[in-house]
Amino acid sequence: MPGKETKRESLPQTLGLADVFCISVGAMVSAGIFLLPGRAFAHVGPAVAVSYVFGGCIATLGILAVLELATAMPRAGGIYYFATRSLGPLAGTMSGLLNWAALALKGAFAIFGTAQIAHAFGPALPVPAYGVALTAVFLFVNLLSTAAAAKMQQLLVAVLLLVMAAYVALGAGHVELARFAPFVAEGKRWSDVLWEAGFLFVSFGGLLGVVSVAEEVRNPRRNIPLGILAGLGVTTVLYGLTMAVTVGAIDAGTLAASEQPLAEAARHYYGRAGFAALTLGALLAFVTTGNAGLMGAARYPVALARDEYAPAIFARTVGPRRVPVPALLLTGAVVAAVQFLDLETIVKVASTVVMLSYVLTNLAVVILRESGVMNYQPSFRTPLYPALPLGCMMLFALLVVKQGDASLGVTGGIMAFSILLYMRYGLRARRETALQQLVGRMAKPDFEAAGLEAELREVVRTRDGLVEDAFDRAVAQAPTFLLPGSATLDELFDEAAKLASSATGADADALRDRLLERERSSSTVIAPGVAVPHLVLPGAEGRFLVVIAKCEDGVPFGEDAPAGAEEPVRTAVFLFASEDRRGAHLRSLAMVAQTILAPGFAKRWLRARTPQQLRDIFLLARRTRASRAPAP
Repeated sequence: MPGKETKRESLPQTLGLADVFCISVGAMVSAGIFLLPGRAFAHVGPAVAVSYVFGGCIATLGILAVLELATAMPRAGGIYYFATRSLGPLAGTMSGLLNWAALALKGAFAIFGTAQIAHAFGPALPVPAYGVALTAVFLFVNLLSTAAAAKMQQLLVAVLLLVMAAYVALGAGHVELARFAPFVAEGKRWSDVLWEAGFLFVSFGGLLGVVSVAEEVRNPRRNIPLGILAGLGVTTVLYGLTMAVTVGAIDAGTLAASEQPLAEAARHYYGRAGFAALTLGALLAFVTTGNAGLMGAARYPVALARDEYAPAIFARTVGPRRVPVPALLLTGAVVAAVQFLDLETIVKVASTVVMLSYVLTNLAVVILRESGVMNYQPSFRTPLYPALPLGCMMLFALLVVKQGDASLGVTGGIMAFSILLYMRYGLRARRETALQQLVGRMAKPDFEAAGLEAELREVVRTRDGLVEDAFDRAVAQAPTFLLPGSATLDELFDEAAKLASSATGADADALRDRLLERERSSSTVIAPGVAVPHLVLPGAEGRFLVVIAKCEDGVPFGEDAPAGAEEPVRTAVFLFASEDRRGAHLRSLAMVAQTILAPGFAKRWLRARTPQQLRDIFLLARRTRASRAPAP
């Protein structure tokens, strides 16, 4: 059955913040700025610089939802994984294939640009032959390991940024303001400048590749949002400045007709040396994007196969570095085949698919938040919710429609194939989703998609590096109950004593009476609304038990509560230990204190509706853990 997250083979976490930034920049700065400016300028005129910047702003709005999902669920497959867990296997299969196609097409686009340059220096071989050979080279690097590919990416991006910065700095002195008039091409309107951002959106599509390798990022809570936003910001500014310099430095006719306008501008003012430098920059851009595209796209077959929505062979990894060889080989074959296709179709389809992915991710954020899935715990949250996600969905849908029938037709074909793949593999799936929980809660408020909660529990454990300790093991087995409405102290202690009696064999009435006596002698309230009643079990050995209770409207704990803690208790954690387990008893008191004092505890406790959700609040708490503590 799919969804057995605890038995999955994890990929090693080898990527740091610099890697995420470099993969982001390398995935974006490529043919989108080196090959497309001439075509885009012919469409809207000098305002094309605004189209690039606007495209970056739109990409920023769209990526916010992706970052929320990626920090909550850093798993191989990126948007496919998010869509499956939120919207279901059919939406996930479609998303997986669409994003795989998008990254493969973007990588192929970059490799095509490299092949064109190679063909210019060696015309004996056709462009597709160079493209296939270059694909083989990138495939070989990725087969070595993700870390090796990422190290190459860092070096190439550093040189690329240096070349681009030099182009902007030196070219600024040759800008003529007269070349910007008229700013918007004759017969065009500002709305056309906006829609042109949709055509250029492929220039920002490489960000999906970064998300698809999120599982391999160290400290994803910090490194994913910081690395991607920094990369996107640098790229957007670089695009805007580069286009402003290019428009102002060469005449309109030359720019509109050029396939390599940046190199042409450099040759015009700095001769062969300038042309060679920008050609080198273009090569570096194409190489980084081709490498990042291949690296990111290959993770989608891995994720599909893990969930049994594709042949199992694509989930396999090879060697001590666990490289996903079958998925890489398949992706490499597709990228090589795309070298024989029409370039403009590749661009439009890639842009369309990327924008559809942003529609899905914003929808996924809405579904996950409204579903009440407790273990959905992103470290980055989309601002201005729900207005921003809903607005992004409408904006990207409009931009998709503007791409034309041809790109929509190819995209529709990919979606049709994904339906066939789902019918072959996905119909057997019985995966619980956030959408299922959202619908279930409408009929039954305490409905819980337990399988999804369990899977996300393991995701959070891995993401935060939580090592299971003795207290975790005790909590995982803890009898847990909810007291609806108002309750008395006697009723709370009576229920806790019955559960403790079943687990330890002690007399329930005796346990209840001792709990009451203990409370009368000294209050066990440790914070406003939180109490930790505890007892030593006489005559027993090796016993340690935790019982967890949520009191919906609170239970009065008497006049002996400490100052400032008079409010009714809604959180009660009972500790029962034998004489020889007093150490576990004291450590557990400290663990409970750390958990309930953590930011957001009260809010999560209020939302919890089931016993397992109450346990998960303690199991996923970011607190000190002693992995070598004796077992309870």
